Amino acid sequence: MTQMTDRRPSLTPLSTRLRDRPPGLSASLLNGVVAAGLGLGALTVLVLVLWISSPYPDSGPSGALHIAAALWLLAHGVELVRTDTLSGAQLPVGITPLLLLALPVWLLHRAGRYATDAPAEPDGPPPVPVRTAWLGVVLGYLGVGTAAALYCSGGELRCSWGGVAVWLPLVAVAGAGAGVWSAHGCPPQPLPRVLTVLPGPVRRAVSGTDARARLGAAVRAAGAATAVLTGGGALLVAASTVWHGGAARASFLELTDGWTGRFAVLLLGMALVPNASVWAASYALGPGFVLGAGHPVHPFASDPAPLLPPFPLLAAVPDAGPGTRLNWAAGLVPVVAGMTAGWFVARAAVREPRRWRAGRTAGVALLTAAVCALLLTLLAALAGGPLGVAALSRFGPPWWLTGPAAGAWTALFGLPTALVVRAWRLWRRRAGADPAGTASPRTPAVVPEAKPKNRAGAGPGARREGTPVTAPKPVRDPTLAEEEGYDVLPAEPFVPGLRDDLDRALHQDRADPPEPSFPEPSFPEPTGTAAGGTVAGGNAASGNAASGNAGGTPRQDETPRQDEIP
Repeated sequence: MTQMTDRRPSLTPLSTRLRDRPPGLSASLLNGVVAAGLGLGALTVLVLVLWISSPYPDSGPSGALHIAAALWLLAHGVELVRTDTLSGAQLPVGITPLLLLALPVWLLHRAGRYATDAPAEPDGPPPVPVRTAWLGVVLGYLGVGTAAALYCSGGELRCSWGGVAVWLPLVAVAGAGAGVWSAHGCPPQPLPRVLTVLPGPVRRAVSGTDARARLGAAVRAAGAATAVLTGGGALLVAASTVWHGGAARASFLELTDGWTGRFAVLLLGMALVPNASVWAASYALGPGFVLGAGHPVHPFASDPAPLLPPFPLLAAVPDAGPGTRLNWAAGLVPVVAGMTAGWFVARAAVREPRRWRAGRTAGVALLTAAVCALLLTLLAALAGGPLGVAALSRFGPPWWLTGPAAGAWTALFGLPTALVVRAWRLWRRRAGADPAGTASPRTPAVVPEAKPKNRAGAGPGARREGTPVTAPKPVRDPTLAEEEGYDVLPAEPFVPGLRDDLDRALHQDRADPPEPSFPEPSFPEPTGTAAGGTVAGGNAASGNAASGNAGGTPRQDETPRQDEIP
């Protein structure tokens, strides 16, 4: 038994990771709880700092904590109800600061990505399934949200349970779903499910093999148009605030005297700047916005409510009366937004390798207008709401008019812009590919090869006498592998029948080492008898023959050494 226990096989690294990792659902629940706790904690710290620094607080720490919970629910779009009024009537507060809404959405997105636990390395453990991660984050977040709503219901600023049942789950599902989807690499599988709920003409406009590309182009173009609309609205708000600078400064100083209260008003104004941008965008589109029931404000007329609460952003509202040319100039914002959307669609239409025809480009432009209308409808619905009853029951842009107006402006200027820019880009590409008076790069001109003449030395390729023969320039074979960094000299081509002199000499030295050679001694020619002369002459002749001189006369440069003289 001990031997079997000692010899059991060890787990692989993958099995060890799967064994040691926490369960997917519990980790997802924890991520949702942490996301909700971080958002609630951030607002609680801010409210407590303002409460501590206030010289005359109206309530104790419990009141500050109730206000922090109410603000956290208001950031999700939940409508609040005031109960501490002079008349005793309950007054609703339903305007959601869009800058506060960005905080829970971002935290939910991050929680969805962390809950998926997608590994960076390819051999890592598989990520948590989509449903498990998504459901865990949503349930954990809703658990904390329900507890905050129960705690907020005992304060002076209470929450509406209808808004808690609708807006809180909607924000949690959307934010966590976006995070899980992006963690899995944005797969296209949810796209057909989304297309099934669209009308028939819209579904046919995005159907086909490149449906994802067209829908992506429409979403990007609509996002660009929405950004231009809201950015242009922010510029209109800034210009109007500067124009009404005196009234805005007076309302800011009228609200409170202490620096703590003014700092709180400044923070509230900053949180409501995106709302004011959407209001101004609706003003530029034409429907405008409503400052109280029956008091519209649009480029053609301005009729704000007579008893508005003093606030710097409300002081920037155009003066009462009919619109002027300066008010009508705000219409340039949707014109630029529509042209921007058309430019984005045209850029996607001429992208290689598959270009769109004019009809398909027009369909994508109309789809862009529909997506832009949906985005502006959602923003207008979130940016407005009630601030009380009776005259204060309606504040903000009418979302049922702002969205269709945005779609109409985008289609009116985006469709012709997309078609014109597409045609111009295609014409410029054709002109650049085949300019007038030049040969097309697809059919290069053939240069005739020059033939040498019949006479020797008369052709252009003939070589003159005395001209050294130059070896052909070595050309590297492109099929060979890349050379090392230190191999900077090109390799010479192999020529059959020729060898390098140095290589031949080295091989010859290794194969057959030369024998040592000693010079033969040479003797001077003696003078004497005939016999002696004959003998000397014979010796000289034989010596010269040995030295390679046939004439028998020694060379001038051959001087015998001392050890060779007998």
